[in-house]
Parts: sequence; C-alpha cells; structure tokens
Amino acid sequence: MKITIISGTDRPGSFSDKVSKFVRSKYESLGVDANVASLTEFPLQSVAGGKYGKDIPELKSFNAQLLDSDGWVMVIPEYNGSFPGILKMFVDYLPYPGGLNGKPLSFIGEGDGSFGGLRAVEQMQMVASYRDAYIFPERVFIQRVRKNFDEQEGIKDEMVQSLLDKQIKGFVDYIGRLTATSVPAHS
Repeated sequence: MKITIISGTDRPGSFSDKVSKFVRSKYESLGVDANVASLTEFPLQSVAGGKYGKDIPELKSFNAQLLDSDGWVMVIPEYNGSFPGILKMFVDYLPYPGGLNGKPLSFIGEGDGSFGGLRAVEQMQMVASYRDAYIFPERVFIQRVRKNFDEQEGIKDEMVQSLLDKQIKGFVDYIGRLTATSVPAHS
C-alpha cells in the first residue's frame, strides 16, 4: 500500500510539513510505503496565468507522485478561516475528472487556535466530495499546534495522539477494504 501525505501549504518550515513528516513515520511503522508531498514544491510559477488544459511537464511530474498513491492524507492548516490558496490551486490543476475521483482521503487539521483547522478541513472535504473522492470519516484536529506538537515527540495531547493512531490504522483498513471491493472501470 502506498499513501501520500500532502502538506497543505507552501509556507516554508510550516507545522503542516512537520506534522506530515511525523505522520509519515507512523504509517511507515505499520509497513506502509508513505511519502510526503509538500505544496512548497508545487510548480506555481509554471501554472501562473491560468494555463488550464496545457501540457505542463513540471505539473505532470508533481502530480505523478500523488496520483500513483492508493490514498492521501491531507494535513491542512487554517489560514484566515479557510485552507491555503495553494491547496485550492493544487486541486484545480489535478486531472479532471479523474484526479480525485475514487481516491481515498483522510484529513488532519492543524492550527494555532482552539479549533485545530476544523473550518479548513470541512471546506476541503466539500471540495473533495464534489470531485468524488472517498472521504474517510475519522478526522484529527491538532489545536494550538505550536504548544501541542513537537517534531520529535509528536502530539503532546494524549487524547489527540490516540485519535491520530486510531485514524491511521483505520485509514489503512479503509483503503484495504476499498481495494478489495473495487470494480474495474469499463472501457
């Protein structure tokens, strides 16, 4: 099984990047082939100006690592009551309709406030549902991330860490069940 953890911001040194790397190690401890795709690497300059429908090699290369995965974990910070604009740009430049169609997605929100990215995750879930992704229902929210997360120790709040562990195991099982019951597409 291959899972890609998407760090949902292009802010260098972000907590989303740190949380994504921590989550990767948790998946790897279960024997999952997990990698992190940070939106700091998204080829924004290559798509600037609305180059929809064009052949953009840098974009194909970036997307290839994600589209090949069995499922995605989206680590999303809350910026100004929503998710970062780069995350919407990323979704807008995924292949349509197939980019998210039938892709299992799991969500982790993080933020400095008391809601831990709740609004950002819920808004991204609406976008992902519109694009026909399979939404794993167990979400995790890391509140006051600067205080409650450490790169070496992980999540300091035992309850949230327990929820993350449950989410990770459940998402692996969810992808396994979807894969076992999937019907090949008709040509």
